[in-house]
Amino acid sequence: MENLTTGDRILSVDIGGSNIKATLLNQDGQLMMDYKKIETPVPATPEKVINGIMSLAKNFENYNKVSVGFPGYVKEGIIHTAPNLDTNLWSQVNLREQLTSALNKPVVVVNDADMLGMGVVSGKGFEVVITLGTGFGTAFVNNGILLPHLELAHHPVSKDQTYDEYVGEKALDNKGLEKWNERMRKVLAILKTVFNYDCLYIGGGNAKKLTIILDANMRIFSNKDGIKGGVRLWQMDKLQHEPVAG
Repeated sequence: MENLTTGDRILSVDIGGSNIKATLLNQDGQLMMDYKKIETPVPATPEKVINGIMSLAKNFENYNKVSVGFPGYVKEGIIHTAPNLDTNLWSQVNLREQLTSALNKPVVVVNDADMLGMGVVSGKGFEVVITLGTGFGTAFVNNGILLPHLELAHHPVSKDQTYDEYVGEKALDNKGLEKWNERMRKVLAILKTVFNYDCLYIGGGNAKKLTIILDANMRIFSNKDGIKGGVRLWQMDKLQHEPVAG
């Protein structure tokens, strides 16, 4: 994997269920340009999503590395699940390889919560990151090392519902804010008991809708807080998702 060097400009892309966003970062993780975004195409086929990323990339000049957060399970740049885009369309798609070819730059692709998580964690102790958006995203980091991704979103949290179904966007819309917050209280209690984390970070578009009282070691963060993740991925010594050279 290439090392991060002085003068690097990283195109950071976040693929979401509703929008695809991109921005430009310097080697310190500082925002060099405002976000540009487009609506996620429907259906979100790999070809349409890649074309969307290519159109966004035209807004940014002289980037030499690309970091991509994808809403699903990613291993070595290959997509295995895409619950909010359509797993049938994405299963076994080598997004890293296809984007490397399309953009002619080295690319790293990880789960979107993993990328955001790397941007907000302190690097001390066992830290858990969750994202509340279209679905329920998770990332686990131990002393600054990104651990293998777990799709906790698909684990049952009630008799007949997964975390995605229990506290995702549809649940918020269907159950209303008060009921959704009660569900989140239960979810946070489970995470505390199961993982015994040092700190829990809560992000995503619906994090700001939490009205319950959080523990002292729980922190809400914004996507901008997590922006450094696009850079920190290139600083990891043992990243399993090594990019193909462009």
